[in-house]
Amino acid sequence: MSIPSEPAPAPAHYADLVATLPRLDGRTVAVTGCTSGTGRVLARTCGELGARIVAVNRPSARADAAAEDLRAAGIEVVSVDGDLGSFAAVRAAGERLAAACPDGLDVLANNAGVMALPDEATVDGFDVQMQTNHLSHFLLTSLAWPLLRGAADARGEARVVNHTSGARRGAPLQAAYLRPEGGHLGGDDFPGAAKWRRYQQSKLANLLFTYALEQRMSAADAERGIRILCAHPGPTNSGLQAKTAAAGGTRLLDRMILRRTLRVAQSVEDGTLGILRASVEPTARSGEFYGPAGRGLPGPAVLLPPERDPDAEALLWDESLAATGITEYFPG
Repeated sequence: MSIPSEPAPAPAHYADLVATLPRLDGRTVAVTGCTSGTGRVLARTCGELGARIVAVNRPSARADAAAEDLRAAGIEVVSVDGDLGSFAAVRAAGERLAAACPDGLDVLANNAGVMALPDEATVDGFDVQMQTNHLSHFLLTSLAWPLLRGAADARGEARVVNHTSGARRGAPLQAAYLRPEGGHLGGDDFPGAAKWRRYQQSKLANLLFTYALEQRMSAADAERGIRILCAHPGPTNSGLQAKTAAAGGTRLLDRMILRRTLRVAQSVEDGTLGILRASVEPTARSGEFYGPAGRGLPGPAVLLPPERDPDAEALLWDESLAATGITEYFPG
């Protein structure tokens, strides 16, 4: 049984917001997961504003095609192979990113994500959703930190932007989801709620990582102008729902969740506005959170109140360090 298709809605807020943004000439923006969805719109928009784009994607024909589409639009783009399902691949991507950014990295947009996949372990033993959505971004951000410092020293600021979702709400963070328990966390048995819980935990991790990173970076890095922000897209017709269905998300619960989202979903362009504002808007400050204000409703991206949980942030940080094997998070 398949998820019923819904026509893609027309953008309602995208053009007006983009018209307010500054040029990005001389800046480099790295976006993970930009073959489709919000990542592709973010990369295209930043490129149209003059930025040089570093596209961090798992090697595929889709990644090659997305990069060629950007080049065809007159955008300078460098492709970096980066499979977020493997820490070894992320470390290799970190080396390629450094080679691609000799003048520093102005924005690292940790956008890539997967949703409601079967209960499987990555090659490192972690839940495929948690490693793809959070742990590999946690590692990549550490690897990119010297590049962010370089951009901030040269041009006055640099940003890390994480992408969460409305699914972050629900159960508090649990350490088991951050440990090498992939394949043993549940998600394929009736009614299939456990895979959505694993997704919820990964998206909660994205937000907690933002606050934990912002709190733990040094005062010197903050004075350099490094800013840490987060965004969520609201219900968005991004193509992620179809990928979930193709991966086996056809149980009654899956269909209910996906159908409900698509019924109210906004365009992928409007869903990109939160991460776009966090990445580009000059007045955005470190620690801020952008996205539609309504719970489970579409709308323009606005500044949202913080959602702090110091105990969960500390748990997230400590477990993520242990998972990735990082001993010095802010190298140099």
